[in-house]
Amino acid sequence: MAERGLFIVFEGGEATGKSTQASLLSTALAARLTREPGGTPLGEALRPIALLASAGPIDARAELLLMVAARAEHVARVIRPTLESGLHVVCDRFSGSTVAYQGYGRGLPLADVLAACDLATDGLKPDLNLLLDLDPGEARARRSRTDDQIEAAGVEFHRRVREGFQALAAEDPVHWAAIDASGTPDLVALAVRSVLLERLGLSVP
Repeated sequence: MAERGLFIVFEGGEATGKSTQASLLSTALAARLTREPGGTPLGEALRPIALLASAGPIDARAELLLMVAARAEHVARVIRPTLESGLHVVCDRFSGSTVAYQGYGRGLPLADVLAACDLATDGLKPDLNLLLDLDPGEARARRSRTDDQIEAAGVEFHRRVREGFQALAAEDPVHWAAIDASGTPDLVALAVRSVLLERLGLSVP
């Protein structure tokens, strides 16, 4: 039976470089790269409904339920089977984003958000969450015009989201590591590799 693969998640606010770093790391590790919401036909179908402003504003509770519905399918169909096959999985966002965005950002009760995440993941947790931390003002300067309704939310919303991520990292320093995302992609990638070696004993080529 294959040894279980590692589940590594990149978390953080908008324009922090998560997608870039997730792609770089998955290539270096020959890992399965995936994203949330997405990663499955259902997740990709729900993604524009949850994110695009053209779909119209949706209630915060509906937004939460869309995110966790996509995650439940993602865990069952992609993440868990891949890990059990012995391959590593690198994911752009997971439950931490739901807690930060729908809990801290939208103001939904944290207990309800956590319960919804637990149901969706069926107990699966990342081996390591890499939080790419960046001031929302700097992140805003990096972004071009967007039709993503979450990206387009006000600066105070994004400050609450950042505080949510920082709180998650502080509460669980074993499974979270914060990385300064203000540097160049190469510098951030070096920091990611250093953390992986320190935390997981994983040497990245």
